[in-house]
Order: sequence, then C-alpha cells, then structure tokens
Amino acid sequence: MDGLLTSEHDAVTVIAPAGGDALHRLAALLDADLAATNDTIVARMASEVDLIPQLAAHLIAAGGKRLRPLLTLAAARLCGYQGDRHIRLAACVEFIHTATLLHDDVVDESDLRRGLASANAVFGNKASVLVGDFLFARAFELMVADGSLEVLRILSSASATIAEGEVLQLSTQNDLGTDIPRYFRVIEGKTAALFAAACEVGAVVAQRDPALCAALAAYGSALGMAFQLVDDALDYAADQGELGKTVGDDFREGKLTYPVLTAYAAGDAAERAFWHRTIELGEQTGADLATALDLIGRHDAIGRTIDRAHGFANAAKAALAIFPDDPVRSLMMDAADYAVSRRH
Repeated sequence: MDGLLTSEHDAVTVIAPAGGDALHRLAALLDADLAATNDTIVARMASEVDLIPQLAAHLIAAGGKRLRPLLTLAAARLCGYQGDRHIRLAACVEFIHTATLLHDDVVDESDLRRGLASANAVFGNKASVLVGDFLFARAFELMVADGSLEVLRILSSASATIAEGEVLQLSTQNDLGTDIPRYFRVIEGKTAALFAAACEVGAVVAQRDPALCAALAAYGSALGMAFQLVDDALDYAADQGELGKTVGDDFREGKLTYPVLTAYAAGDAAERAFWHRTIELGEQTGADLATALDLIGRHDAIGRTIDRAHGFANAAKAALAIFPDDPVRSLMMDAADYAVSRRH
C-alpha cells in the first residue's frame, strides 16, 4: 500500500498512516478493508448542497492517522469477523470523530488543523458547525442501518460522552484548581470514549462473548488515554512535524493539560503566579511561551506525562491478553507502544 487511499468520488483523497510504524503495518494488513471504508466515507459525504462535501473533504483530506476506524477494522478481524458490517461502522466512527473536530476548532477558535488552515478558518464558524451536525447525522444513519441495538447503544453513548468531555474541558479551561482525576475525566470523555467504542463494535459485529467485547473496549480506552497524554506532551515539544501543530497551541488557548498541571503542582510561589497570570487570567506576552517551556522542562513535566502514558499503554496491551496470539493482536499491541514513542 502506498499510503494513499483515493476515490473517484468528488476527487477526495484520504490519507492512511504513512511510514514503517505500527499503524502503517496494521493499515497494510487491513488494506482492502481500509479502502472499502474510504469508499463508504466518500460516498456518505455526498450531498446536493455543495458546501457540505467541500468542507468535509477539506478536513478529511487533511490527513491524520485514521486510527479510530482502523481500530474498528482491526478489532473485527481479531475476532474473526467475515462480513462487511465493520466497514460501515468504521466509516461511522470516522464521521463522529470528524464532526467533533469541526466543532472543536470552532470552540477553540483554531486556525490550523494538522498544519493546514482549519475548516472554520476557510469556511467560517457557521458552516463548520452545521457540517459537523451533518456528519453526526450521517453517522447515526449508518448506526441505524446496521440494525443492531447494541451497536447503536455503544456509539450513541460514546457520542454523548464525547460531548460531555468537551463541555467539562470548557468548564475547566483556565482553572488551575483542576486536579488530575478531573483532567482524566476530561480526556476519558473527549478522546478515550470513541477509541473504546471503535474497538468494542468490532467485537459486537463478530458476535463475540461479553468478556471479549469488554476487553477490546478496555484496550481502546487505555490506548486513547495514552494518545491524548502524548498529544498533550507534544504540544510543549520542540518538533511538531508529526502532529502538524504549532508549539504552545494549548498554552495560548489556556488549556489545562497534564504537563501544565504537573509543573504547576511542583512550582514555587513565583512559578504558580506565572501560571495564574498566563493560564487563569489569559494575560500572555510574547516571551511567556519560552518561560512556560522552561518551567515544563525544569520539573520534567514531559517525562512524567510520558510515564503516565506508558502506564495506559501497558494497560491496553494487558487487555489483549485474553486473545490468542495473532498477527492482528501483535500489531494492536505494537500500536500501544507506538502511542508513547511519538516524540516528534
């Protein structure tokens, strides 16, 4: 596989994981399923309202790892599923994720997404919110078409949990009184819930017993936590080439993330005053990011964040112990290691 999945529909290109990492190897193993998922995504983006496929394609074509739909495909394969329901559900998972990205960029007033102009910067906030709603609706059409109440329960519950996580993040933004358990509640909602659901539905369509479904949900949840922790760490790293982000995006937006909470907890009175001014009050100068990076480094906040991510990655791998040894299981375990090895 050359890393690009293309479709004749609407001249959309969807980018699969590139390189030799675990995600690329997993995508290569599931090449045919991933291509079929891409075709479903493109077909379901179609609308007689031209702005809808244009805006959706802008975000989808921007790339990303396609990790969530890939997890649905991998979970179904691991469970021995032979049908095609997992294809539509993988597309459904991607639509849920894409819809949340559109809404997130409006809430965060972001100008960039994966290194390119965000959809709201190009098309405006109103269009981004409405097309996000359209993609959510498409996702629910796919859930209903699947015909399984259990699938509908899992994915609709995840959608609600994501929204709760985003609202909780909004309520904790700029609040240095946020503790680590509350921070984990935020990322469990906004990130880990969809990872868990993406994995669990792969087992459900294979009609595996509840223990295996629960194991895959646990794997996905822990993997999502690890990914989010590393993303938070990389926001304060020097090289953002892989994520396509600008260093300090979270800092400028006043987001409470694990590195900031760690540095704040370990800091002296002067350091805490700095975080209070820059994060809680939002009073930042051009030199403040450099100071923030210095304080993050002084208290090894990045290393401590990565350590927590390792703990979640190990939990993800442990959850797969219930499955027999298999190439898909091996690559899914490698994906957990990859989650915490992304240093740039």
